[in-house]
Amino acid sequence: MNVIGIVGWKNSGKTTLASALIRELSNRGLTVNSIKHAHHGVDVDQPGTDSYQHREAGAQEVILAGGQRFAIMHELRGADEPTMEELLARLGPCDWVVVEGFKSHAHPKIEVHRQESSRAPLYPEDPSIIAVATDYAPEFSGPCFDVNDVPGIADFILSTGEL
Repeated sequence: MNVIGIVGWKNSGKTTLASALIRELSNRGLTVNSIKHAHHGVDVDQPGTDSYQHREAGAQEVILAGGQRFAIMHELRGADEPTMEELLARLGPCDWVVVEGFKSHAHPKIEVHRQESSRAPLYPEDPSIIAVATDYAPEFSGPCFDVNDVPGIADFILSTGEL
């Protein structure tokens, strides 16, 4: 399983690029999984549903299954947030995992940075950033791509092979 991260500051276009890369890689016949890290509380379940009641009753994990998909909800109940390695281990087999977020982890990453950003780029302080997707010419020593050049970014990712 190959892993590529998409990182950047809020509203830089991370989700747009991650989604486009997932689509591009999938259209090329590859199996792609994803991990999205959120810094805020996440709840895919709603009060009043049966699965919500199961969690509220104390279940550590609840699988919500239907004809189109299933979701596993795991309650941490005070435990530490899982590491990226632990999350990767839970995924099914695939060719690539696109990770959005986890910017402090040392996996290979592409930074999305826009000229209009009031925040400095991450790449000067993060040696695991292997490329930058941007709308200007940054002072980055590695590959730089136009943020909209999804096929080019996908070609680069695939050319790197197992990172």
